[in-house]
This record gives sequence, C-alpha cells and structure tokens, in this order.
Amino acid sequence: MNEAQKLFGMPPERSQQKVRPYMVEWVQEFIRHSPFAVMASSDSQGNCDASPKGGEPGFAKVIDDRHLLMPDVSGNRLFQSYENLETNPKIGLFFLIPGIDATARVNGTIKVLRAGDSDFDQMVSTLFSDAEAADVLQLLMLTVDESYAQCPKALAGAEIWNTSRIDRNRLDPPIRKWVPGT
Repeated sequence: MNEAQKLFGMPPERSQQKVRPYMVEWVQEFIRHSPFAVMASSDSQGNCDASPKGGEPGFAKVIDDRHLLMPDVSGNRLFQSYENLETNPKIGLFFLIPGIDATARVNGTIKVLRAGDSDFDQMVSTLFSDAEAADVLQLLMLTVDESYAQCPKALAGAEIWNTSRIDRNRLDPPIRKWVPGT
C-alpha cells in the first residue's frame, strides 16, 4: 500500500480488476484506431521523458494480446527516450483518439529492433505498407506487463475535445505561436 492509498483509501475492486497483464480486445481495438500516443520512459536514475508518437490510425501495430510494435520514424533525432531505454527498458504508453474521452494505457518492456535484425526486416515488410516502411528508422517491440482502459474523467473534465474551445484557441491563441527551435 502506498502513502496515497493509506491517506485516501484503496481503489475499488472494479478499478483493480481492469489492470491486466495483457491487452483485452477493447484496448487492442483502441490502439488500432489511435493516431497518437505519449511514450513515457526513465533512465536507471529515474530521469524521465515523455515523447509524442503518432501517425495514421494504426501506426502502432498490435501483434497479439501481449505484444505491440511502435515504429520510430524520422523526427528531430534527439532520441531522449532511446537513451533512457539503454539503461531501463520499461515504458508506459498512453493512447488517444481525437473526440473520444476514454484512453488506453499499456506498460511493458521494450526491445529495440533495427535494420539488419531478422525480426525488424520481417515485421517491416509484413506489417507496414511500402510508404510507411520507407520512414521507419527502428522499431520498439513492447512485451506487455499491464494494460487497461482509462476512465474518461480527466479528458472530459479538461474538455480537451471541446470544438468551441479549439476554435477559440485557433482564433485567439492563449500562448504565442510556436517558434521552431524553442
């Protein structure tokens, strides 16, 4: 029992039962339709990174109920997450679908696959279209430790998909326009 549970109580039985050591069908379907995920990692000293991952829905490939494949495509090449993975292969993934308040969470252990690895070559050729395959630098093969659907409370409360708020932010941004390199 952690300190917060001592202070505020244990999670309800229903919440405890939703965390499973595999991806239930609903989580698998959610991932197949998700165009965006956040990948959280930390190094052996606990220094953290959260990295956005995305593409067309289905960019993350569900292999089976215990395995998920995340492509790494050309980007800024800072590779902070990969530096973390060299000393700590554990990651957490948080999948979103625009307009849907529920999310899917998957935690597990990563194996990095690169060109020349037989698994890499086989998976890229069988799971990715030619257009997708051209952009894949490396793959992350996740072995699932736990997964679950996250309740919609946080996203619903934040009204993250509220189209009126989105339109207002586009017309009158609450922050300065992003400047590349900042």
